[in-house]
Amino acid sequence: MKRTALFPGSFDPFTAGHLNILVRALTIFDEVVVAVGINQAKRGYFTIDQRKDIIRQACKGLDGVRVISYDGLTVDICRELGIRHIVRGVRNMTDFDNEQAIADANRHFYPEVDTIIIPTAQEYSHISSSAVRDVISHHGDISMFIPGGVVLPDVE
Repeated sequence: MKRTALFPGSFDPFTAGHLNILVRALTIFDEVVVAVGINQAKRGYFTIDQRKDIIRQACKGLDGVRVISYDGLTVDICRELGIRHIVRGVRNMTDFDNEQAIADANRHFYPEVDTIIIPTAQEYSHISSSAVRDVISHHGDISMFIPGGVVLPDVE
């Protein structure tokens, strides 16, 4: 039986830290579905299609990765796809506490789902999508924050 996990997030943009979590998740699962969540209440920095393209660039050459977008609850897309594992990355204890609370809520709505929390490797623990967006907006060098080979689109 194929073991599949969902790796959900806004990925605005997908960072080197996200890639680190994904690569490590692929050592546990046969397939990881990277799911770009659509938040109707927020206007993203990059469009959903741009985010999916960035992720595809970052994952070029990786087997077992599928990229989708979804609107709604994460557990609903898990149920729809028959996925029983969610992968989440954490950078610090604050992230861990937040992810633990979300995992508990997800289990309440979909008892069959388990969340696997993977700590980001130390060299990526300072990277966040919001920090990357801030560096971009100030025309700084983001090359150390995003996966190699990724070319970010221009944002107007």
